[in-house]
Amino acid sequence: MYELLKTIDSPADLRRLERAQLKQLADELRAFILESVSRTGGHLSSNLGTVELAIALHYVFDTPNDRLIWDVGHQSYPHKILTGRREAMATLRQFGGISGFPRRCESEYDTFGTAHSSTSISAALGMAVASRNKGEQRHHIAVIGDGAMTAGMAFEALNNAGVTENIRLLVILNDNDMSISPPVGALNRYLARLMSGKFYAAAKSVGKQMLRPVPPLFELARKFEEHAKGMVVPGTMFEEFGFNYIGPIDGHDLDALIPTLTNLKALDGPQFLHVVTRKGYGYKLAEADPVLYHGPGRFDPKEGVKKAAPAKPTYTQVFGDWLCDMARADPRLIGITPAMREGSGLVRFEQEFPHRYFDVGIAEQHAVTFAAGLACEGMKPVVAIYSTFLQRAYDQLIHDVAIQNLPVVFALDRGGLVGADGATHHGAFDLSFLRCIPNLTVMAPADENECRMMLTTAFRLDGPAAVRYPRGSGVGVPVDPDLKTLPVGRGEVRRESRAPAGRRIAILAFGSMVHPALAAAEALDATVANMRFVKPLDRELLRRLAETHDALVTVEENVVMGGAGSACSEALAELRIERPILHLGLPDEFIDHGDPARLLASVGLDAAGIEESIRARFGHLLASPRRARSTA
Repeated sequence: MYELLKTIDSPADLRRLERAQLKQLADELRAFILESVSRTGGHLSSNLGTVELAIALHYVFDTPNDRLIWDVGHQSYPHKILTGRREAMATLRQFGGISGFPRRCESEYDTFGTAHSSTSISAALGMAVASRNKGEQRHHIAVIGDGAMTAGMAFEALNNAGVTENIRLLVILNDNDMSISPPVGALNRYLARLMSGKFYAAAKSVGKQMLRPVPPLFELARKFEEHAKGMVVPGTMFEEFGFNYIGPIDGHDLDALIPTLTNLKALDGPQFLHVVTRKGYGYKLAEADPVLYHGPGRFDPKEGVKKAAPAKPTYTQVFGDWLCDMARADPRLIGITPAMREGSGLVRFEQEFPHRYFDVGIAEQHAVTFAAGLACEGMKPVVAIYSTFLQRAYDQLIHDVAIQNLPVVFALDRGGLVGADGATHHGAFDLSFLRCIPNLTVMAPADENECRMMLTTAFRLDGPAAVRYPRGSGVGVPVDPDLKTLPVGRGEVRRESRAPAGRRIAILAFGSMVHPALAAAEALDATVANMRFVKPLDRELLRRLAETHDALVTVEENVVMGGAGSACSEALAELRIERPILHLGLPDEFIDHGDPARLLASVGLDAAGIEESIRARFGHLLASPRRARSTA
C-alpha cells in the first residue's frame, strides 16, 4: 500500500527519488497520516496540509545539516515520518511513545522544540547567527503557520532578522487559514520562480548600485518595485522588515514548491516565502470541518469522527455555560481568548454575544493587557486561557493587572497533567507562580458545581482572581444553575477521622486532588479538608486541623516547590505551630506525555499512591491495614 513511503527511512532516501515520484510519495504519506492518526488520535487537519511542504523541504535542503524548525509543532507529523519515525507513529502521544511535537531529544532532525508556537523565527535567527560566527555553511528554515504569525514574538524576530547581516535564513509562512485563492495559480508560480531566481536578485542588486547615488531615482525605483509586487502579492510589509518576499504560492503544488525553494537556497540574506495550504487537504471530511479534525481521538476514516456528548460535563463546558449565564446577568462581561475558542469553551458565547467576544490570536501578552484596559474603563473581562499559556503573559499579569488591582478574571483551563500533549502543555506550575502575586485571589474547585461557584465568586470580586480547573470531565456532581458565590478564603472539611488522639492524620487537598484524597482517607481513616482557596489560604481551618491532628498531608496537582503545600507550611510557621507535614504533588521534573490517569499514578497522585505515600511517612500513626494497590 505504501510502496514508496516504506523505502523512506531518512531524508537521504527521499533525495534519491526522481522528481516524478514525489507526487506518489505525497499521496502515500497523506494516506498514512490519516490511517495512523485515526488509530492513535492526534492532530490531523494541520498535518494533512503540510505533506507536500515537508517533502519539498527535505528534498531540496540537506537536513539535518540545514536546520529546519516547524512552528506550531503540531503540524510536524509528515516531517517525523520522513525522518525515520514512520513505525513509531503507532506510539504517537502515548506513554513511552513519540511526542506530537518536535523534540530535540527525540531526533537530530528536530532541531528545536516547538509546542507553544511563534518561536521558530527567533530560534532560527539564533541558529543562523551562530552558524555565521562559527563559519559554518548551512541554511536555517523556520516554517511558521496555523495561526502562529498572530503572535507579537514572531514580528519581534522579523524585526531583528531583517537587519542582521550575512545570514542564511528562510521564513516560510504556511498560510492555512484561507482556501487557495485565484491569485495562487500559474501567474504567481511564474512570479515566484522569477523573483526567487538569481537573475532577478542580480538585476535588483545592480539596479540598487546604479541608482543609489541618485536618491530620488533610487526611491522611485524602490516604490515602483514594491507596488508592482503588491498588485499580485501581499508582501510589502515583509519587505519593509528587510526580507525578500516571495509568493504566495500553492503549498500543495510540488512543481511550484521545489523550483522556488531551490532558487531561494541559492540566495543570501533573510528570505520570506508565503505558501498557501488547506487544512485537512486530501480528506474531504477534514477539509469540510478542519476544527473538528484538528485534534480528534480514534475514529474510523471511512465514517469520520462521531460527535458524542460525554456522560458527564467537562469543566470546559461548565465554564462555557457559566460565561453565557453571567453575561446575561451582567452586561459588563467581556470574554477574551488567545486563539482557543473551541478548547476553552467559548463557541456558544461567541454565538450569543458576538460583540462581547474577542479572539485576539496567539497573543497571550496582548490578551491580558487588553483585559486590563477594559477593566480600567469599568468592564468585567474574563480571560479564558490554558494554564500553560498564561506563563507567556506573566509580566502582564503582574504589571498590568495585579499592581493596579484590576478586576480581571482568569479562567485557567488544563490545570495539572493534561495527558497526550506532554510537558509543554501540562499546567504544572500555576499555583506556584500565581500565589506569590499580591492582590490576586487563587481558587481550585473540587468538582463541577464548585467550579461554577468559584467563577461567580471571582467575577464579583473587586480585584484580580484566577479559577484553576483540570482538563476533562468532572466527577459527576450536579451543577446548580444559580449564580452563587463562596465565602472568600474559606475551605471545608469533607471527612472527619474517627481515629483516637495520637493517630489522627489530616489531608489538606486542593482542587482535583480532593476526590482521590477522600478515597485514600477511607482506607486510612484520615480527615480530609477541601481547601478551595490557595490564596487567601484558610488559616483558621489550617490552625484547627493542626491543633487536633498529629500529622498533616497536603495534596495538589501542581509542583510541590512553592505550591499550595508550601503555603500551608509557611502559614504554620507564622502561626508558630509545629506538626509533621508531608507535601504531595508533582515532582521537580518535566513529566512526559501519556494517559492522564496513568501519569497521575506514576507520580503517586491517584488514590492508591496517596495512601501509599502517607503510609510510608506516617505508618506508625495508622492502625488500619495496608490496602493492596491496584495494578489496573
